[in-house]
Amino acid sequence: MQNRRMERSLTGRWSVVSGLLCKENELLLVANRRRRGTLEWSPPGGVCDPGEDEIQALNREVFEETGVTVESWSEPVYEVTVDFVDRKMVLNVRVFQAGSWYGDLIFEDPDEIVEMGKFVKYFEAIELLGTAPLWVSEPVRFWISGGCSKYQHFHYVVQGSYPNEWNVERI
Repeated sequence: MQNRRMERSLTGRWSVVSGLLCKENELLLVANRRRRGTLEWSPPGGVCDPGEDEIQALNREVFEETGVTVESWSEPVYEVTVDFVDRKMVLNVRVFQAGSWYGDLIFEDPDEIVEMGKFVKYFEAIELLGTAPLWVSEPVRFWISGGCSKYQHFHYVVQGSYPNEWNVERI
């Protein structure tokens, strides 16, 4: 998997999908172990592989990260673009909401990034999302608050080469 990630990073453009899975005012979040050793909570999702469309990638990523099989997805709820100026890289994330799914939560991520996950009440999700970068946490918080009643686009610019020196600004 490491070679696949490295190959993508050299292209300068990353296409990523993410899924919002909800039940009874709860949102599914997963805990991702980052290289610097920290845990970062976010909705499940990941990079689209070459030849995959967004829904294929989303189905694969959600299943790999959570063990859940999603039967239907909404149209995109929102989109996030992140320009990493110093890395000369652009991240584009399209976020969909699951309509129906089945399966038990199982955390056996083949990429060995997702360590655990759980459905959490929206107020707890907002707190856990404080561990994620602004381009992840802010749009999800906006969605939870009902702000994404129509398709939204969030655009961020990141200055700095390493996470501990990033300066993130929403434009």
